[in-house]
Amino acid sequence: MSATIANNRGKVLTVKVCGKLTQPELASAQKQALGIFQKEGAKRLLILVEDFEGWGKGYWGDMSGQISMEPFIERMAIVGDRKWEGLALLFVGKGVRRLAIEYFPPSDLAKAQEWVTQE
Repeated sequence: MSATIANNRGKVLTVKVCGKLTQPELASAQKQALGIFQKEGAKRLLILVEDFEGWGKGYWGDMSGQISMEPFIERMAIVGDRKWEGLALLFVGKGVRRLAIEYFPPSDLAKAQEWVTQE
């Protein structure tokens, strides 16, 4: 699976994305995350993108997963190869969503963890 909940510790939910991301895999991870949010309340997302190969074919216009999670996400840090930065930020809606979203290269994982947890 290319989108999985890797860790749920305190205020940070860590999601790992690798390989070619498919819409069903993303929807499954979003459903799991929503269950955690509904049980535990708002969180911050740390998304670790490793060995990413892009997005699979299919319909990506269904934004219901993002919309249902919106009230529960306080901020989002994405850690991944710089070649995916522009597309990843477009994909998560940076600039049109109410939450702060930042992208970090893998060498700045510690900075991403610090940023996502700061008040």
